[in-house]
Amino acid sequence: MMAYCANCGTEWKVKDIWKLGVSKDGKNCPSCDARQYVSFNNGGFLMGLGYVSGTIGLLLIVLFPYYIRLSNQKDKELYGE
Repeated sequence: MMAYCANCGTEWKVKDIWKLGVSKDGKNCPSCDARQYVSFNNGGFLMGLGYVSGTIGLLLIVLFPYYIRLSNQKDKELYGE
């Protein structure tokens, strides 16, 4: 299962998810142009560990496009705001 836009439901391409994953300010949906941010609410604990642990991180990098969910709002916990 890939990530879908929280606004219009369009499935995102893997390359767009990778770009979103390294973007602190989110990325616009290619279909509806709504700003999307990475949300770890559904798989939070394991995805959070991926950023801390190198071994788990490497595995999660490969699986990243299949486990994230998109959100219309910036996650304050993720970006430290």
